[in-house]
Amino acid sequence: MALSMTQNKVLAEVFGPTEGAARLIKQAALVVAGIAFLAVMAKIKVPMWPVAISMGTFAVLTIGAAYGARLGLATIMGYMILGALGMDLFQSSSAEANGLTYMMGGTGGYLLGYVMAVVLMGWAARAGWDRSIGRMALAMLAANAVIYVPGVLWLGQVYGWEQPILMWGLWPFLMGDALKLALAAFLVPGLWKLIGDARA
Repeated sequence: MALSMTQNKVLAEVFGPTEGAARLIKQAALVVAGIAFLAVMAKIKVPMWPVAISMGTFAVLTIGAAYGARLGLATIMGYMILGALGMDLFQSSSAEANGLTYMMGGTGGYLLGYVMAVVLMGWAARAGWDRSIGRMALAMLAANAVIYVPGVLWLGQVYGWEQPILMWGLWPFLMGDALKLALAAFLVPGLWKLIGDARA
């Protein structure tokens, strides 16, 4: 596949219509599919030591890389709005714990970090970092940090800094996040390679 055909494009822009009403319909469908993907992956918990892995972070990073900053932001904001309205979409939300009350609880900072991480991954993908496993891994490492910083700061604000905040909100999750990061870092560049092979 010629470089000029995909230069400055993200994965979501490679397929389907690229202009007019058809493009808008495609984007709307991608937003709906992305919200569904985020909701499903957030509820998946893979058993692991020291804590089970939620696949929500994997979904956030992948959507950002595949959709780009604008479409990724529209998707994550749609997800957040539906969650704020009370839909059970988040990792630990339920019929009893949902909506804005849930979002302002201990996970509030991480949800803000999700939004920031999607935009960061979108910018990185637009710059071509999603074509290389190494650069993709670096972008995802930065995006993970963007999730954890507001997450941990918010935990400290909600529960008090005298609590073991890092033990609650950081250290137990690093091993699982490293595995998710590696999976996503291989997945997106791998898809670009498949596209290139198919169109060669």
